[in-house]
Amino acid sequence: MTVPALPRLVLLTGPSGAGRSTALNALEDLGFESIDNLPLTLAPRLLENGLKRDMALGIDVRTRDFSPAALSALLADIATLTGTAADLLFLDADPSVLVSRYSETRRRHPMAPDGTPEAGIAVEFDLLAPVRDQATVLIDTSTLSPHDLRAEIHRIFGAMGGHDLAVSVQSFSYKRGLPRAADVVFDCRFLTNPHWQPDLRPLTGQDPRVAAHIATDPRFAPFHEKVLDLLVFQLPAAREEGKAHFSAAFGCTGGKHRSVALAESIARGLAQEGWRVSIRHRELERRALALQPQG
Repeated sequence: MTVPALPRLVLLTGPSGAGRSTALNALEDLGFESIDNLPLTLAPRLLENGLKRDMALGIDVRTRDFSPAALSALLADIATLTGTAADLLFLDADPSVLVSRYSETRRRHPMAPDGTPEAGIAVEFDLLAPVRDQATVLIDTSTLSPHDLRAEIHRIFGAMGGHDLAVSVQSFSYKRGLPRAADVVFDCRFLTNPHWQPDLRPLTGQDPRVAAHIATDPRFAPFHEKVLDLLVFQLPAAREEGKAHFSAAFGCTGGKHRSVALAESIARGLAQEGWRVSIRHRELERRALALQPQG
């Protein structure tokens, strides 16, 4: 007998300009009833008879009665009223990216209507810092197009009615900083570097020749085995905790060779273990965007 999945509740927040409207629309596409900017004091009344269907509530700093403390209290009330924990989805973005987005749209920032976007963004980041720490799902939209963000929402909340664990494996460059949404980070910079091989330098870690060169490092095989064993051990616990998304990141100097090869290999290993895995290569995506014609 198949037990029907319980309805899900997602509270969606993050700094202005990070993509909340796009994410809410994506959740609607998945069958969620979405309500934006519902006053926090009205949410318990909306849920007092329990959840009848999947629901997404958009919350930002302009929401009436908003405060980190009020949002924490609401999360506790939801668990009592519905008998299930809500997912707190936080859309994050680098401040410089948000400034650029505001410059492109020429909109005023809600936290500084008479000031600069930079001033409003700084105020909002300070206000939302405690909320970000409580997030069960964190998506950094800094390098995501609206299409990419919709795909990420569908990937995390779409499969298995949202009750399975979506695993993301990504590569990155330490020069550009750690991925904001990573649950675990592994440093690959100690492995032999294909950059110093002239015939391999133009290639990426997705090329079998690059992967084979990295695998000649005697430290590669034990490192790969230990990382894969750790993730296979940790992922069931993350799922039991109620997480909807788990992200493992692999970093190297340029984000082109070693981290890419490790991310590809570990993703294949996790898929063979039965996990639903997606792969993202942050720096390769940046290069691809930079090569696109501007118009």
